Amino acid sequence: MLKFEWDQAKAKSNLKKHGVSFEEAKSVFYDDLAVQFYDETPNEEERFILLGMSNLSRILVVVHCERGDDNEVLRIISARKATKNEQRHYRGEES
Repeated sequence: MLKFEWDQAKAKSNLKKHGVSFEEAKSVFYDDLAVQFYDETPNEEERFILLGMSNLSRILVVVHCERGDDNEVLRIISARKATKNEQRHYRGEES
């Protein structure tokens, strides 16, 4: 079972800004068709971008990092609705 964590203040501001709760964002990690990319933006920690379908049938982009001794905890950093281009990529309509 996956373990998740996040900053509560960030979760609240993310919901207000993007209309996506981190609870909904968690569900993207269970999408078998989700695609993960390495986030090449310079940060203090390695970050990943997950593009996938949520439990509310919305295609989301979730930025996260892995924490813990064995990277067993997924820390959600941000989540938003995918752009039209990202949605096409997820659906395989674009390479």
